[in-house]
Amino acid sequence: MGKKVFLVDCRICNGCYSCQIGCKDEHVGNDWTPIAKPQPEIGQFWFKLHEKVRGTVPKVKVAYRPGLCMHCDNPTCKEVCTAGAIYKRDDGLVIIDPEKCTGCRRCVEACPYEDVIYFNEDLNIAQKCTGCAHLIDGGWKETRCSDNCPTLCIRIVDEDSEEAKEFIKDAEFYKPEIADKMKPRVYYKGLPKKFIAGTLFDPVEDEVIIGAECKLTGEGKTYSVTSNHFGDFWFENLPDGKYKLEIKAGNKSKVIDNIDATELDVNLGDIPL
Repeated sequence: MGKKVFLVDCRICNGCYSCQIGCKDEHVGNDWTPIAKPQPEIGQFWFKLHEKVRGTVPKVKVAYRPGLCMHCDNPTCKEVCTAGAIYKRDDGLVIIDPEKCTGCRRCVEACPYEDVIYFNEDLNIAQKCTGCAHLIDGGWKETRCSDNCPTLCIRIVDEDSEEAKEFIKDAEFYKPEIADKMKPRVYYKGLPKKFIAGTLFDPVEDEVIIGAECKLTGEGKTYSVTSNHFGDFWFENLPDGKYKLEIKAGNKSKVIDNIDATELDVNLGDIPL
């Protein structure tokens, strides 16, 4: 059996929540011991669609990130489990054995990814995504989340497949700062980066300015766009940092310095020129 990887393309996620619903349908009320005991009806989402509203009106975008256990090759949850309940299968999936779990919660505290490992108060065990190991063992090629996805945003495939190799070569990890340590098996494309946007207008003519040259400099790079027929400009997929914006339209120009896109996306609003 080849090792599995999850391929998640956020660019084509339409926010339908079918993945999250499929996971609940598969695990709520169903006992898949020794892979997993039933997921509680409420309070746990072993597969969770994270929705984030970015920017401010009217420069707003909604980003989606399908989230699940990263099935790390170096899982800290396994390291801290003194009961030996957490193990890594030959196919790469990380499982919490519900019959061995003692409810110590060390794994919940040790996992560096949010909303991944949950604690079931009624059963006194930790629970999380199993990669639908019970289905994979039964011959399924998909997990319930990937099988439910109408856009094929989510895929589970063999790591040595051509599909995986093609996807992985320009994919990225969620929380890349800890990827070297954790060695996650979930690869993403289209994770949301920062944007800086605004609208240019001529206060004398009371008209938006179309075709203005906008140059953004920061973090060692320069980006160029022109304002569209609404007078809007958008710089997207920016790394976190501080930027300088230079605007030119005919004989008019403006410089806006020290734009901070470290924590949040930036809407500069209406800019007179």
